[in-house]
Amino acid sequence: MSDLLALAYPWTKSLHIISVISWMAALFYLPRLMVHHTEKVGVTGETHELFAMMEFKLARVIMRPAMHATWIFGLVLVFTPGIVDWSMIWPWTKGICVIAMTVFHTWLMIRMKAFQRGENQFSGRQYRIANEVPTVLMIIIVISVVVKF
Repeated sequence: MSDLLALAYPWTKSLHIISVISWMAALFYLPRLMVHHTEKVGVTGETHELFAMMEFKLARVIMRPAMHATWIFGLVLVFTPGIVDWSMIWPWTKGICVIAMTVFHTWLMIRMKAFQRGENQFSGRQYRIANEVPTVLMIIIVISVVVKF
């Protein structure tokens, strides 16, 4: 099995990177949609319905599958012999940040469902601040993986 994982490594890594890029794009864009939904649209009317549909499709058609693929290919990489040195700090830092990114993803899904029900509880400013969360986590993850401290 370990030989198969080693042979598949370049493909697994490529698919992991593609999945991460897709997931991150959605994590960056969904809060921006929510900013505009909050500040310009509100929670009723035809434009609200349009924004709710855009948020739903982004979250369910792009963001969720990309997160699942990121996790699957990431775990395959973790189990590929010789890839992760668990005695170092970087895999733990990355793992914690990926879990935090997943929690943020879940929070966005909850917010998206609240918008659909017409029950938004946050301001545009709060969504702008929330939009910085994936950026900070991404920076930590990339530095952890590249520098391998």
